[in-house]
Amino acid sequence: MELIFLEPVLKEKIWGGKKLKEEFGFDISSDKIGEAWIISAHQNGVSKISYPEIYKGMGLDELYFEHRELFGKRKEEVFPLLVKLLDASDNLSVQVHPDDYYAQKYEGENELGKTECWYIVSAEENSEIIYGHNALSKEEFIQKVESGKWDELLRRVKVKKGDFFYVPNGTIHAIGKGIVILETQQSSDTTYRVYDYNRTDENGKKRDLHIYKSIDVAKFPHSDPKIHIIEEKMGNNVITRLIDCEYFSVYQYDCKDDLWIQLKGDYNLATVIDGKGNIFTEKKVYNIEKSQSFIIPNEIRKIKISGNLKMIVSNPN
Repeated sequence: MELIFLEPVLKEKIWGGKKLKEEFGFDISSDKIGEAWIISAHQNGVSKISYPEIYKGMGLDELYFEHRELFGKRKEEVFPLLVKLLDASDNLSVQVHPDDYYAQKYEGENELGKTECWYIVSAEENSEIIYGHNALSKEEFIQKVESGKWDELLRRVKVKKGDFFYVPNGTIHAIGKGIVILETQQSSDTTYRVYDYNRTDENGKKRDLHIYKSIDVAKFPHSDPKIHIIEEKMGNNVITRLIDCEYFSVYQYDCKDDLWIQLKGDYNLATVIDGKGNIFTEKKVYNIEKSQSFIIPNEIRKIKISGNLKMIVSNPN
């Protein structure tokens, strides 16, 4: 059994930029690339397999459908997770995502809700995110939206490289200008915009807002979700469990020398966010470096990592 490497799907966004090329070396065709869907089976951006040769050119959706044994024969009809890199060269819209029930009722039976989490890969000085709101009730929220009191309504948080945020469905949020994140989320493309800074696209048209759906799914009042980050030192290496929630677990591997890992979950999704090194399985050695994303299939339960690198690794729960 081999590691499965994937090609990113690049997406142009009104708020995108060039950092996915500058920081990760992606071959971008525009100065407005905002997202790289690096591990995705969602119909709106399916990652293609680049290795091994037996699966090369297949979409991850097709691989999941035809070779469920690679994924522990899980029962989900759709691949449950989606991993992205985002370059917020401008502010993203203020938005909120539904839960599974609401998404399937209003967006289609195969669309999941969207709980997500963010690892801050890089951030310019004084960068900030919007994380929650200050309204105590739905009525107060509506009043502040209708009167345009966004500074009073929205809760802003300063961020720096290496920070981590858990963003459950129903959380009002936005990534701010100057931030690159790795996002692990449910496999969903449903976003309800609350506010978009009155921006217009290249045709002078404002993007659609979804005020009423946003109010339907947002949580009142906002409260920061409790997370329990666990750090385990292994010689010069550190494994950090960033989140363990209903939908996924996410880890950071910070490797300085040889690190043996007993893998958890039915399969694992991995992205190298810094450095380079090697992964050893029972049968093969792989050279890995920053920007590469791959799946560790079900039959591989133990790996050794050597080199100087950082990876974000996740598995479905």
